[in-house]
Amino acid sequence: MCKLCSCCEKWSPYALSLLRLVIAVLILQHGGMKILGFPPTKQDLPPIFSLIGVSGLIELIGGGLLLLGLFTRCAAFILSGEMAVAYFRVHFPKAWWPIHNQGELAVIYCFVFFYLAFAGAGPISLDHLIKRKRAAAGK
Repeated sequence: MCKLCSCCEKWSPYALSLLRLVIAVLILQHGGMKILGFPPTKQDLPPIFSLIGVSGLIELIGGGLLLLGLFTRCAAFILSGEMAVAYFRVHFPKAWWPIHNQGELAVIYCFVFFYLAFAGAGPISLDHLIKRKRAAAGK
């Protein structure tokens, strides 16, 4: 095995944790704008029980869970579904291609969350810490 390959294999789990942290901060911003008005936006806050309000709650809660690395697989799966719904309800009716309907971000989020649902949180997470504690208690 080449040195680059062994280095990549060694650091791959940490890259997964980094991906989870970055995507969590990004989706938290979407939820924060819709629910908390932060970061500030020129739009009014939507009603909490509207479709946009519920999506904001999903993004805020799911993003927080992803940031902590807690219930990562479940949170990522729900967020992936939310992004698929967002794409097909908001973007797809405008045009077929994501580049034409400004849906690229929803598609990227959908598939990154889908990947995280299968890959898990990585070693820098509460999920990993809980798993280690359970394994130690089971010995």
